[in-house]
Parts: sequence; C-alpha cells; structure tokens
Amino acid sequence: MLSFIGTIIVGLVVGLIARAVKPGDDKMGLIMTIILGIAGSLIAGYIGRALGWYQPGQPAGWIASVIGAIILLVIYGLVRRRT
Repeated sequence: MLSFIGTIIVGLVVGLIARAVKPGDDKMGLIMTIILGIAGSLIAGYIGRALGWYQPGQPAGWIASVIGAIILLVIYGLVRRRT
C-alpha cells in the first residue's frame, strides 16, 4: 500500500514539474497530472531499459521521468489541438 501511495506522490511531483517546464497552458486537473507523471516515468523506464541505461526492475531517474512526461505533454497538446 505504501508503494502505491509513493507512486502517486512521485507521479504528482513529476507531472507538476513537467507542466511547469513546458511552456503553454495545459488545462488538466490533479488526477490527469498524476497520470501524466506516472506514465512519463513508465515511458522513461522502458526507453532507459531498451537503451541499456537501467537494469530490469530499476526505476527511472527523476530527470528521465520529467523528460518522459514532457514528451507526453507535447503529444497530448498535438492531439488536443487537432480535435
């Protein structure tokens, strides 16, 4: 249970940092920010393992997680703009 709460807190922090770093107005609530941060961490971990930066089971670092979340924000902005 504590791991789940930690994941949510890390997701919130990573999502908030990514939204602060990326310019523009990203209208999303707290839940979407948490999901953004968690997804950014998962993507960064997957890419890091594929490139050999992380071992299996090793979590992604903070900077990589924020970069992953920023990439997701850019994709989200492109998709939202087209609709």
